[in-house]
Amino acid sequence: MDDMIVRLSKQLIVSCQALEDEPMHGSQIMAKMATAACLGGAGGIRANTVEDIRAIQQVTDVPIIGIIKKIYPDSDVYITPTMKEVDALVDAGVEIIAMDATKRLRPGGVRLEDFFAQVRKRHPKQHFMADTARFEEGLLAQQLGFDFVGTTLSGYTPETKGRKLPDIDLMRRYVQELSVPIIAEGGITSPQQLQEVVNTGVLAAVVGSAITRPLFITQMYVEALSQCTSNAEV
Repeated sequence: MDDMIVRLSKQLIVSCQALEDEPMHGSQIMAKMATAACLGGAGGIRANTVEDIRAIQQVTDVPIIGIIKKIYPDSDVYITPTMKEVDALVDAGVEIIAMDATKRLRPGGVRLEDFFAQVRKRHPKQHFMADTARFEEGLLAQQLGFDFVGTTLSGYTPETKGRKLPDIDLMRRYVQELSVPIIAEGGITSPQQLQEVVNTGVLAAVVGSAITRPLFITQMYVEALSQCTSNAEV
């Protein structure tokens, strides 16, 4: 069995990401966030940008799922969209590289099938994770030779917008019908949901916003507060 599968089996992977317009942005902050996650028992980290990844590597020894979010004007694909981002992540030494594996065309009008064939030929020993939204995409990712398939983009593409998250049905179908290891991701906001997700039989699960984004967590509580019906004075 692949050592990476053994290391990630039934583990919580914590996504430590903050974009430039977010208060927690900064490699030092993400490194501290990853340290806290690992002290809490996380078995893996998902991180964005080479700078954040290198900072996290200095303070943790768990597997890292690396991505680079890059917007190109001619494509809706922004998670590790081109060979430039793949090469940078390989050079950074991440254990797993995740990329958008939906049917959407990549920058330059490149199809996933053609792109990943080039990627696999260039980096034959690297582990790759397919970020997908629909079953057909997961099936294709398995056929193309991805090492892991994730449910990361369910609810975030035009065809799946509005889908209830976490997408338990997609996770369960992947586990039942695919042979590649499944990493659950997307919309897991409580320990109870995490238990439900892992009980589908997935290899591991990624939790991000509910752990590492104070803005999101605060909004979640404020929204709950706004729905209170009690008129009791505080």
